[in-house]
Amino acid sequence: MKTVNIKIDGVALTVPEGTTVLEAARMANVSIPTLCFLKDINQIGACRMCVVEIKGARALQAACVYPVSEGLEVITNSQKVRDARKVTLELILSNHDRQCLTCVRSENCELQKLSKQLNVKDIRFKALTDKEMQPIDNSSASIVRNNNKCVLCRRCVAVCQKVQTVSVIETIERGFRTRIGCAFDKPLAETSCVNCGQCIAVCPVGALTENTHIPQVWNAIADPDKYVVFQTAPAVRASIGEAFGLAIGERCTGKMVSAIRRLGVDKVFDTDTGADLTIMEEGTELLNRIKNGGKLPLITSCSPGWIKFCEHNYPDFLDNLSSCKSPHQMFGAVLKTYYAQKMGIDPAKMYVVSVMPCTAKKFEAQREEMKNSSGYVDVDAVLTTRELARMIEEAGIDFKALPDTDFDDPMGNATGAGVIFGATGGVMEAALRTVADVLTGESAPMEKIDYHAVRGIEGIKEAEVEVAGIKVRLAVASGLGNARKLLDSIRAGKAQYDFIEIMACPGGCVNGGGQIIQPSSVRSWTDLRTERAKILYDEDKALPLRKSHDNPMIKELYDEFYGNPGSEKAHHDLHTHYIARGKY
Repeated sequence: MKTVNIKIDGVALTVPEGTTVLEAARMANVSIPTLCFLKDINQIGACRMCVVEIKGARALQAACVYPVSEGLEVITNSQKVRDARKVTLELILSNHDRQCLTCVRSENCELQKLSKQLNVKDIRFKALTDKEMQPIDNSSASIVRNNNKCVLCRRCVAVCQKVQTVSVIETIERGFRTRIGCAFDKPLAETSCVNCGQCIAVCPVGALTENTHIPQVWNAIADPDKYVVFQTAPAVRASIGEAFGLAIGERCTGKMVSAIRRLGVDKVFDTDTGADLTIMEEGTELLNRIKNGGKLPLITSCSPGWIKFCEHNYPDFLDNLSSCKSPHQMFGAVLKTYYAQKMGIDPAKMYVVSVMPCTAKKFEAQREEMKNSSGYVDVDAVLTTRELARMIEEAGIDFKALPDTDFDDPMGNATGAGVIFGATGGVMEAALRTVADVLTGESAPMEKIDYHAVRGIEGIKEAEVEVAGIKVRLAVASGLGNARKLLDSIRAGKAQYDFIEIMACPGGCVNGGGQIIQPSSVRSWTDLRTERAKILYDEDKALPLRKSHDNPMIKELYDEFYGNPGSEKAHHDLHTHYIARGKY
């Protein structure tokens, strides 16, 4: 690799050719502020917060896009640089709704942090007036957009277009009137937005947030006639601690359960139990299709963002989708039927709250198809990981001081297969563990159930495994841009598979749109997908049961209620259907 010699603030450095000044400064432990920058996704130099002096250049240059060259000398902290950054920040703030005390991103806002860092005490420019305020778009079941807080960094546009290839938002108009919106000024709910929430995850301010269910959940907890059950997805435990100052990659399962219990709920269960149930139904569906000449490839249906993407963009693949509901919807159905009957609880009084790393599950929960034989919706409310953290803070709970406690019996028991659902490739691996045992009629030893070929953060992974003499062609995709590439290759006849796992969010649920938000200064340089996924694989390794079909709760559920996987009764509660939607 060719290198060049440069100086940053008088410090000599040797860096790879092609490195930007921002990257070189990081190597020298020199901090340059940014706002629009998001590594590999949005490197456009638009916000001008990262300007620096380049010796010999007349104008200040944006460090995030300026490449180094031999002999380059950079000054990052001159009076001229500080003044320019401060003026730029004041101009941004003059057009910003500065209701910081009531903003959901207060104390986790990159604009707020910059204002403190640059010592902004007054704004010398005309502020936004009430007459100039833009309407808030809360039409979506999942996402709320408030352009009055938008700083036009375009990070949301970049992730929607370049990573997810959904492309429902863009800059509208020009100059001072520029804003982020949808074509023809349509509200989000009337577009082909898939509710994945990746735009929220990269937004530096409070311009994009989830459509919160916190008030409804507090009301349910306070209602003495309601039996409130919380279920938590595996990826939540991999991120919740970050909201309370714990390290990225620190497992918080026991503290999370303790915190939820202290909110005043009746039961705390693990959605991993629902994941084990999903494997039983989906694995049976895969085996039936392979043996009976059914529609292949079978494509997983756990990710509601992916499902809506398919409905809008690939309706010709709807028959390939597994008819299984997602794990939390399955579990909600079980709670309001089997569990309610067993415990003598009126399902009309049961209030099921799903805590998810996902904003798309808010939309999923209110779909008309998501009802069960009790006659009620499977899930009443969905909280993101962030919303759960806010409730814990509101309740005055010291999260870090909490003891570790277990999920409630009997519906809290789950296997390692259920845990790894939260990482890309996890659903595939969990299914293979069960399908292999069913086909061979033997229980594979623990040292042979780790399918490393489907692990990792690569956008598309392919593998071929032989199970009981049957070769199964597999593919795993995470991030909707990668899903598009994979499906286009199948459409073109360039690839053939038997089983495909698709997750809407890059890296899977651990990097979901509902997870704790990390600023660009962390997100750009730390692989959140890998660090959070390690938690799930470590927990899987530590559990005594690591195959879904070994879960005694699942065995009991079939023995007492559903009969067999894929039975008519199981289909009534645990399966659903999907619909073709317009492509706008």
